Amino acid sequence: MLDAVDAALVRALQGDGRATYQALADGVGLSRTAVRARIRHLIGAGAIRIVGVLHAGVMGREIFGHISLRVSGPVRPVMEGLARREAVTFAALTAGRFPAVAHVRVGDDAELAAELAAVRALPGVTTAEVFRGGLIVKDAYSSVRELRDVTIDPLDWRLIRHLQHDGRASYAELARLVGLSQAAARSRVVRLIEAGVVHVTALIEPSALGADEHFGFGLCCRGDVDALAARLATLPGVSFAATGFGRYDLVGTATAGDRPALVETLEAIRSIPEVTQTETWEHLAVVKERHRGDGEGRTDG
Repeated sequence: MLDAVDAALVRALQGDGRATYQALADGVGLSRTAVRARIRHLIGAGAIRIVGVLHAGVMGREIFGHISLRVSGPVRPVMEGLARREAVTFAALTAGRFPAVAHVRVGDDAELAAELAAVRALPGVTTAEVFRGGLIVKDAYSSVRELRDVTIDPLDWRLIRHLQHDGRASYAELARLVGLSQAAARSRVVRLIEAGVVHVTALIEPSALGADEHFGFGLCCRGDVDALAARLATLPGVSFAATGFGRYDLVGTATAGDRPALVETLEAIRSIPEVTQTETWEHLAVVKERHRGDGEGRTDG
């Protein structure tokens, strides 16, 4: 598990994965050398990865849908069908009212309707209920910052791909990899980050930290749901939070190190006065998890 200093460094890197070692050191009150050693240890141990994550809108997939599935018979064949669908970015067998959930990313509502129809047509699916995302407040695997209108040329895409692999690659290294001067590489990277195209952040590897409990939640709320989502996004372990329309006002996902920690997170959510109804589901087996807009991710058969 992370100690208090490591946890503070990870939070800072989640906000700005390219923050200088000196800025990070100033934030935690350690020397630059000590901070550099800690971050290298976290990366080397597999506890975190520092990568560039794309804004979903760059890939023409700004619309998010959470689908809750009822299934007749075995669930595995349905999950295999979901894993083969390009628009599905996440699919899991779950314990709860619905035996399976899936996340989809599409370009517009017409595509969402078409994808939902295709999911409902999978053999074994009896019901598919959709939550149509509106505002995504937190997503560990996609930039949620405002996306500005910007032209992305082939050199930009080459820089993005390198940042997706190593978000802290030096400007000198990036310049060498794409054939630019260091100043030109820096200018392009800064422009892409400021435009919201890519966000360099620290991704926590739950398995490396012993976070073996994974769950999702759907909330019905009163009052300002967007403000509530922003509060939820600050809770430990919450990796995704989105407001929208459908059977819930807000959906999210979270991880915990053990059952007591899971209960603590759930109780923190339930104790918020604006939360009027809470539904949860445990992710028993994740069969597809695509983290990045370049199509990479995990697919388990």
